[in-house]
Amino acid sequence: MRHLLRSLTVLVALVLGGATAQAASESGSAGWTTRAVVLQAGPGVGYASVGQIETDVAIKVLRCQRTWCLIDGPGGRGWTGLSSVSFGKTPHGGLRQPLVSGPVCFYEGPNYTGAAFCPSARVYKDLALHGLDNRFASVKISGSASIAACRDRFFQSYCERIVSSQPQLNRYLYKSLSSIRIY
Repeated sequence: MRHLLRSLTVLVALVLGGATAQAASESGSAGWTTRAVVLQAGPGVGYASVGQIETDVAIKVLRCQRTWCLIDGPGGRGWTGLSSVSFGKTPHGGLRQPLVSGPVCFYEGPNYTGAAFCPSARVYKDLALHGLDNRFASVKISGSASIAACRDRFFQSYCERIVSSQPQLNRYLYKSLSSIRIY
């Protein structure tokens, strides 16, 4: 009986561990590889290679730290250099796309209330430099614009791809937005 209980405990742990890993790979921001990448087990080339993803492949960006991002795609899950990741609507992002097709406005209050910030530039790596760090609660998007929005400056930590208006930003970005790129 004791052996059966121990085996059952191990089986439940394995099943729940697999469910957690699958759930983790389903969350994240949409992105693309901009070149063929080798996936590392950790954020650096000193870690073992765990997979490979080809150029211009849709991926999920789970998180970024400094110059490395943890991504999930058809070649596996692992770390790659931030410079190999694009958050645009296409693999080549907004750099080769025309400017936004409609206005994007961030609001300090939920439901598009409070002071508004409607940027004309496409990239704000550090909103604190503009006195706008951790201020926004909602965003209104018109036309086909989209936004890469990150919790920390320089597109670090938790990032999300926003493709439609949000009367209240996700709990990780609500009043915690520090860098944005508008496509």
